[in-house]
Amino acid sequence: MGAPIDTAGFRNAMARFPGAVTLVTARTAQGARRGITATAVCSVTAEPPSVLVCLNARTGTCAAVAETGLFAVNLLAHAAADVALAFAGQGGLSGEAKFARGLWQADAEGLPLLQDAVVALSCRVTAALEAGSHQVFIGRIDGLHLGEGQALVYAQSAFRGLAPLP
Repeated sequence: MGAPIDTAGFRNAMARFPGAVTLVTARTAQGARRGITATAVCSVTAEPPSVLVCLNARTGTCAAVAETGLFAVNLLAHAAADVALAFAGQGGLSGEAKFARGLWQADAEGLPLLQDAVVALSCRVTAALEAGSHQVFIGRIDGLHLGEGQALVYAQSAFRGLAPLP
């Protein structure tokens, strides 16, 4: 085995992995909306349709998902970098204040869905796993909305778009 990896080196390495920019949203049992910007989201299986999300265990979003067993994944459009930053806490926004950015609607379970998301998924937790500072939730997709536009991507510590190869 090599030398231990420090946090700065790990973050530098992970910044080189391009990731789709999403908002993972939830509601508490009392109905308060919560959400966080996340790139740690991926498909798990098509049968049944499932995704996984990794959420920092200290966040209200993680607590809401753990409490209710429900979450939504909103894939942001290229023009939504300001929404991504707001949900990442830029400007000190937290809790309900984050939802002042973007147009929101509730799904059948009351989960917040961004109206102009490229894709919005409504999910029910089928498994959860503690992984260091994060919780990994696997969710069965119960609802799917396909929007328009190009996805926002985060790579090399900056928001980017996708372009076809020549």
